[in-house]
Amino acid sequence: MSALIIFGLLLVLMLTGMPISISLGLTVLTFLFTMTQVPIESVALKLFTGIEKFEIMAIPFFILAGNFLTHGGVARRMINFATAMVGHWHGGLGLGGVLACALFAAVSGSSPATVVAIGAILLPAMVKQGFPNKFGAGVITTSGALGILIPPSIVMVMYSVSTNTSVGALFMAGVIPGLLLAAFLGFTTWYRAKKFNYPRMPKATWGQRLKSFKDAIWGLMLIVVVMGGIYSGMFTPTEAAAMSAVYAFIVAVFVYKDLSLKDVPKVLLNSANMSAMLLYIITNAVLFSFLLTHENIPQTMADFMMGTGVGVIGFLIMANILMLIAGNFMEPSSIVLILAPILFPIAVQLGIDPVHFGIIMVVNMEVGMCHPPVGLNLYVASGITKMGITELTVAVWPWLLTMLVFLILVTYWPSLSLWLPRTLGMM
Repeated sequence: MSALIIFGLLLVLMLTGMPISISLGLTVLTFLFTMTQVPIESVALKLFTGIEKFEIMAIPFFILAGNFLTHGGVARRMINFATAMVGHWHGGLGLGGVLACALFAAVSGSSPATVVAIGAILLPAMVKQGFPNKFGAGVITTSGALGILIPPSIVMVMYSVSTNTSVGALFMAGVIPGLLLAAFLGFTTWYRAKKFNYPRMPKATWGQRLKSFKDAIWGLMLIVVVMGGIYSGMFTPTEAAAMSAVYAFIVAVFVYKDLSLKDVPKVLLNSANMSAMLLYIITNAVLFSFLLTHENIPQTMADFMMGTGVGVIGFLIMANILMLIAGNFMEPSSIVLILAPILFPIAVQLGIDPVHFGIIMVVNMEVGMCHPPVGLNLYVASGITKMGITELTVAVWPWLLTMLVFLILVTYWPSLSLWLPRTLGMM
């Protein structure tokens, strides 16, 4: 009964148009103070202890690093390198966009940031070269979603905070699925470009490729700094985030010099605003998780599902459907912070590996970012292309279908996610 009241109240508040973070907080406070005897002191204590986690510090640092790179000319150099490598194939600039998104995802940790950084440069160039606007928008909108699957990933950090799963193991688990999804999206781009005879670029010489690699090397080295540092044990994922922010600042301001010192305060302010928004969502989600645990809702749901005889396959089907539906109404951070505490205990009881389940959730979030009505990547791409959301939705469907096929693959092939972290001894 309490579960119906809690979720009913949350749904009503969300339907009023209230921000999800505030809806979560009001739901918790309303239920606790009207239907329980929980003292306000314990709520305040849980509020502080819930967000007093070392891993949460990684979020503002990764956001800051991504903003430095977005404003610092790194994206343009990555695009030049990517198009030099694959631009001579069918759909050259489109394939370059997929590769550039994958590379930028590996240094930014954010999907919208990837869409902005790559799309703002590449989409006008694609239109100028003769590609239909819809084709370019479909490529960049969906490829930008790689920003939360290829590590480092802010969404993975949030999943780690919600479930106490190793951030390092999650990062390593996202490497192979991220590269494979990039290959899937690249194949879809190549196939459609070949089918409709879209333009190709002249084949770059090895000298041109080497020059573009040298230009991009400082940005690409951030991948080595973060992943190499975590794998070698030199520093934790949170420390890696701090290192990435410092490194990105040095590269943008002193190496590439595309960002002046007078622009730094603006980048810091934008990063602070975004970090504050995410941390506020996390704070209210921690309270919501506390309420669910206090009412024993996750355990009750787990016992019910185990009692019905639903196996691993059936649970994963239902979990994917639930997360895909949630993607219609909420952005990724909120979905992870609300659904992870509910679904995670059931997954563990069924013997599903926590790291594997985390990757499944992240891939679901990727799909949600690319379809209406609240797909963040759609709105970002709409701002760049000046296309309507309905028009963009039609444009992305071939790549969205590819992502759904990939979701099935990553859901029922655990080794795809778990092989690398197990091989590296992180699990």
